[in-house]
Amino acid sequence: MPEAKMVALVSGSSRGIGAATARELAARGYHVIVNYLSNSAAAKEVVKAIETDGGSAQDIQADVCDEEQVVRLVEQVKAEHGRIDVLVCNANTVHPPFEQLDTLTWETFAAKVTGELTAAFFLTQQTLKIMRTRRTGRIVYVSSIDADSAAGSVAQSTAKAALNTFSRHVAGHAGLFGITVNTVAPGSVRTEASAKVNTPELQQYLAERSLFGRQMEPSDLGYAIAQIADLKFAAATGQIITIDAGMDVVGQQISPVGQRGPEED
Repeated sequence: MPEAKMVALVSGSSRGIGAATARELAARGYHVIVNYLSNSAAAKEVVKAIETDGGSAQDIQADVCDEEQVVRLVEQVKAEHGRIDVLVCNANTVHPPFEQLDTLTWETFAAKVTGELTAAFFLTQQTLKIMRTRRTGRIVYVSSIDADSAAGSVAQSTAKAALNTFSRHVAGHAGLFGITVNTVAPGSVRTEASAKVNTPELQQYLAERSLFGRQMEPSDLGYAIAQIADLKFAAATGQIITIDAGMDVVGQQISPVGQRGPEED
């Protein structure tokens, strides 16, 4: 592989948003590190799809909540490629519990919050060592609009809000070295992870309030993340960027009976 080829590390990229992001970055010329925890077959399928499309990728297993494994992961990428240009922190380390506060245990709550931050902390700390030396790079965290919501899981919302704050502190430090750090906060995306709560009623509700007229797909987020991670895009850092297909503003324009306004000629 040519030494000059850009390298992107995407955690949790064997499926869903991570897989879509990996494919989009590969299409833009990056050699993509497809990180996964346990689903080796799915990760290899992502690599195969990328290579079939003419891109370059490899799969590397690592638990991104384990510091030693993150060190090994980053050192392997550095040894083989000499660089990491883009880091996308996407891994869903702990599935959010949906119990209400009165039935939620502290252990379950803490596991979600800690898991979210542990992966981001270790990956950021190790990757920044490489990016600072090169004085360039892009870091993108995958958060959620749940960070600003009191309607869903208290553990999920708290974890994502903490991630948003963490990302802004990282941006302040990394900016001194020419590195941008931004966070994508998606609305509802149709993935395997969201399948349990993704009822037909919810899909209809989201479709009515979407610029797409449908629920978002992983590819919608993959494209957005790749745009923000582009090395030519240096106009924003420390930002929490909502990607919700217009749900926030479009929903405000729908009448109480759930109908859009009249079509314009």
